[in-house]
Amino acid sequence: MGGPQYDLLMNPLGAVRQTFEKAVASSQPSGLDPTAVYRGKDWGIVDVLNQFLFSQGGLAQVPILDASSLKWIKPNTLVRFRGMVQDMLGNEFYIGAFKDGCTWRTNKFLDFSPFSVPPVSETTLWERHLFHCVPVPGQNSWAIESTPYPLKINISNEMTCQHGEKRRRDDDPDGISDFDCCDEGSSSSNKKQKDCGSASHHKIAEITNGSSFPTKSFSCLVKVYDMPESQFKLNEVVEFIGIYTFDPELTTSDRSDNVDDNMSMFDFMDDVATHLPPSKVPRIHCLVSQKLSTQDLISNSPACEPLPNVIRGIRDSLVSYLSCTLGNDVIAAQCLLLHLLSKLRVKSDVASVGRLSLNLTGFTQESASIFGKQLNNAIKTLLPYSHTIPLTIEYLNTAMLQPKKDNESGRLLMGALQLASGTHLTLDETVMQSGTLNSKGVENVLLLKHLMEHQIVEYDFQFYKLEMATEVQCLIISEAKSNILPADLVVPVCPSAVAPVSASEEQLHAWRWYLTTVRSLPYSTDTSICEMLQNEMVEAMRKDRSLGCSDLSRWMTMAQLMAASFGEKSFSVEHWQMVKEIERLRKERL
Repeated sequence: MGGPQYDLLMNPLGAVRQTFEKAVASSQPSGLDPTAVYRGKDWGIVDVLNQFLFSQGGLAQVPILDASSLKWIKPNTLVRFRGMVQDMLGNEFYIGAFKDGCTWRTNKFLDFSPFSVPPVSETTLWERHLFHCVPVPGQNSWAIESTPYPLKINISNEMTCQHGEKRRRDDDPDGISDFDCCDEGSSSSNKKQKDCGSASHHKIAEITNGSSFPTKSFSCLVKVYDMPESQFKLNEVVEFIGIYTFDPELTTSDRSDNVDDNMSMFDFMDDVATHLPPSKVPRIHCLVSQKLSTQDLISNSPACEPLPNVIRGIRDSLVSYLSCTLGNDVIAAQCLLLHLLSKLRVKSDVASVGRLSLNLTGFTQESASIFGKQLNNAIKTLLPYSHTIPLTIEYLNTAMLQPKKDNESGRLLMGALQLASGTHLTLDETVMQSGTLNSKGVENVLLLKHLMEHQIVEYDFQFYKLEMATEVQCLIISEAKSNILPADLVVPVCPSAVAPVSASEEQLHAWRWYLTTVRSLPYSTDTSICEMLQNEMVEAMRKDRSLGCSDLSRWMTMAQLMAASFGEKSFSVEHWQMVKEIERLRKERL
């Protein structure tokens, strides 16, 4: 009664053990086999954690795991990790429960058993799913959540206290089951278990600051339990809350030497440690997870509904900001806004409605160094995920854009085009000079073209190719119309002045909220307006034989995006007239 029943932050494994033993005890009077009852099911630990996180405000106390926090986060504690599912490594069997004398114990949420595992007849196999997750490619700094500084200090102080004399907990009469002194990923040596508390943290600091664990290559092996089929897909962004394990001193040879107590744990495991060793790749045993959309990354969003009168004011200020970025070019800014709001919604063999790739032309290397740089900075400031590719001959001939499966290691090697949904991709042709593309360069150009035209990236699985749907906004900046990457909309930029580009934090929050909210609005089409638009398109095609289905699809998309930019769910005659005027002014520049 004097304190919380479980120390979920610093000792979640103790809570796992206690809830399991409580659940087993409650099932024994009914004569049920606890290992069968709780195989693939939660026995109460997830409910306890959800209560702590979301009802008692505990989420704010959970540190965020990233390359910098590895230096001070203690193994076997509760962490949060936000990342993209880069590779799906299949399933892994492990000894989920076993009988220790007369007591049933569990290895769920553990890499290794801290106890001697009995013969097979007294054990039961459970299953978990493995995912290799990386920080989201191109995630901009404002969208990255990190552990607040006061929380770092509190956790560091807690760790310092626990590195002193170990005290027996009141709720642990055995004094051995709380797992609060060392990493279960270590060997079964008693000496190592006693020493791993502080020594491993010095080693972690060395690894994260050294070449064996470079910050840019930070990743996690996430182990997910009790997961429905197809819960997570490749390239989805997910927040995992779970138990962090990491032992920089453990190697594959350590496992081979340790054949008594823990070796049986590995007899049923996929050998992922060969290429993702626990000495270099942290593990997270997931307890709670949530898929994240771009809206989930917008902090301090305006407390308002997406009403047209609210949207219009934010829209006007954003267009002014984009216009200033492009040298006071309002037409280019209007087209850029439609591009930033675009999202593939309807796809068929004839047309793709919602997609609007953009080619801004008129950039020289000199003007690109000014307006191109301002544009890139603006996109990074407004969007959570953005990436820029310099289209030089050397880059195209050498870069690995296509994700490829390495059948020898069983790993999917990440390519530059393996991106999260909602990523903005800028392709800079202003840096391109004369040269010859080799076979790889041609392949890379075709990959980019296929991405722009169909929102599909082809993955190479060595013996076959697999097309993966994606959702990436593509922007090309070039001197003239791109000859290798045809965009939906080509707009010559005509800057008239170089003005300082600035915005307050309040404005940035409003614009970010606006872009993510408007992109998520559903579309509907009024039948009468649609018939009027079709008639005008037919008349335009009669006058200009060069117009085709792609132009009709683009006009429809621009009209819908124009309506959405004002917070409307269907376009009106007014929106169509605005699109026609933009088209007229744009064609005058071509």
